[in-house]
This record gives sequence, structure tokens and C-alpha cells, in this order.
Amino acid sequence: MATEVAALAPPLTDIEENSVAEESASAAAKNSGPHKLERKWTFWFDNQSKPKQSGAAWGSSLKKAYTFETIQEFWCLYDQIFKPSKFPANAEFHLFRAGVEPKWEDPECANGGKWTVTSSRKANLDTMWLETLMALIGEQFDEGDEICGVVASVRQRQDKLALWTRNAANEAAQMSIGRKWKEIIDVTDKSLTASMERSAKPRYNV
Repeated sequence: MATEVAALAPPLTDIEENSVAEESASAAAKNSGPHKLERKWTFWFDNQSKPKQSGAAWGSSLKKAYTFETIQEFWCLYDQIFKPSKFPANAEFHLFRAGVEPKWEDPECANGGKWTVTSSRKANLDTMWLETLMALIGEQFDEGDEICGVVASVRQRQDKLALWTRNAANEAAQMSIGRKWKEIIDVTDKSLTASMERSAKPRYNV
């Protein structure tokens, strides 16, 4: 998986599975002394720009990239690979709690919802993505256990960021998460279009 992701994001090209990014992340943790996070997180990658094989199931192109548990590992991975602006249209990045797959079929996501925000500026996606990642791994949400992860969708015209939650029926938690996320990514920016809603459920407004 590291090979596929890195091949799309110069200057890291032609690297093997247990690659430069993984080695750098591990080395950073050793050299600086690991600063462990409260929980483990996993990066996933989905290159939807590639043609799908006939009969391929939804999510078949989704690949697990790397699981980390220290701040040093996170920064090495982010700096070298996981910046949305480095990737082509129709690519998607996911950061989810370790053990949770970014699929609605996953038991942790099956009853959940999502808050979404769209932007027409590529720079905005990078900024919102990083701010959201830092908020998640830094446990800035009071209802952190109610969050499954975040998805960055790179598109030609409008990029999208979606924060997935565990229980769409828990309106109090949903509202608290939505308000906090709105504050973190500053959706008052005029270049952003916010659409915060429960997936397949009536909308909430924040």
C-alpha cells in the first residue's frame, strides 16, 4: 500500500511495502523518544480514479496504509505522504480509529452519521485536514469516543471533508461534535460551504 500511495505523491516514488515513510516514522519515534497518543489511529487510502474491475464491490479499492500511536510517527507520515493537495482528483484519505474500517458496514459506523464541509480551494482542504487530524489525535473533542474518523475527498471542482460519528441518534453528542468541528476548521471562511448532516437521516444545523 505504501508503494501505491507514494507513487502518487512525489518526491517519494517507487518505494516498497515497509517503506521510507514507515522507516522514518519508526526512526523518529526512537530518536526523539515516543510521545504516545491516547489511542491508535490508522490512515487509509482509496484511489477512485483507477478503473474498477468488472463486478468489483464498493470499497474494493480501499487500502489500509499505516497505523500509528505516537506523535512522531504522525508527523513523519503526514509530512511525507498524507497531504491531500499532493494527490489527483478522486483520491480519498481516511484517518480512523485503529480497528474501525471507513465503511458504513463496519459495526462502529453502521448506526452513525457524518458532518461534512466542502471547499473550492485546494489550500483549504490541506488546512482543514491537518486541523482536524490534530484535533482527533490530540483528543480535543469532548465526545471523542463518538467519532469514528475523518475522510478527505479530493475532487476537481470542490473538495470535501467528512467527520464520521458512531451514533446518529445521539443528538446531543452530534451537536456538540458539529459545533466543535465548526470552530476547529473555521467554517465562517467565505470560501467554505458547510453542509452538516446525519447520513441518511434528517439534518442537524449548527
